[in-house]
Amino acid sequence: MPGLAIVGNLARDLIAGGQRVGGGPFHAARGLHRLGAEAIVLTKVSDRSLLPPLLELGLDVHCEDSRLTPTFSIAYRGDDRQMQVEALGDPWTADEMRGWVAGALGDRGWVHVAPLLRSDFGAAALAELARGRRILLDGQGLVREPRVGPLEENGDYDPEILRHLTVLKLAEEEARIVLPDLERHSLARLGVPEVLVTFGSKGSLVFADGTLERVEARPVDADATGAGDAFSATYLAGRAEGVAPVEAANRAARLVESLLADRR
Repeated sequence: MPGLAIVGNLARDLIAGGQRVGGGPFHAARGLHRLGAEAIVLTKVSDRSLLPPLLELGLDVHCEDSRLTPTFSIAYRGDDRQMQVEALGDPWTADEMRGWVAGALGDRGWVHVAPLLRSDFGAAALAELARGRRILLDGQGLVREPRVGPLEENGDYDPEILRHLTVLKLAEEEARIVLPDLERHSLARLGVPEVLVTFGSKGSLVFADGTLERVEARPVDADATGAGDAFSATYLAGRAEGVAPVEAANRAARLVESLLADRR
């Protein structure tokens, strides 16, 4: 199949007095590992002790040193997840996209971009990355304020970013920030060919080819951290194989259910 890639910062997650590796590249790679798909992971991190869990998944990993490792404190109160930004990560620049990123990607044509905050990927960097490639962007990169302190979300993003996307994946709360409603006409006005809106155990919406369809999911009582990135990467793997959008989302939902079942 056409080459698949994941691009984004690794993160340090602080939970219940301990730490674990986080960030979109790790969680997306977990999904692709379970799927048995081949992919390249391009990431940056300052604390290389976070790398081994990613390397153990067996994907082709290219890691550059960064100044900072994005760090998040995560606390759960029942189903409610509260997050605190402890440190920001380094932004990805247009020069990087023209340089080491382009060299590592080669002719791979499908890229899952996994930002943690709005500052990770600006329009200029995405414009370079999208040259000859199809880009899926996680909606965290639109709504998450790049500021240390309690995690804040708002709609103050650069709309130029949307011009460079083939797929936009939004969690429900992100969609309600970005959009006036979740109707077909509102999704179409974003100008992105494919838009995914995920509702956790309540399934997802798939907007593609001007139509809007619902995909069901089965509830799994488990920590859902990273489920969105696993869903996105699996969806993109299906699309790279030529699978239609709704079927790709169905496959992604089933895979996420299996990953969550392992955490129970």
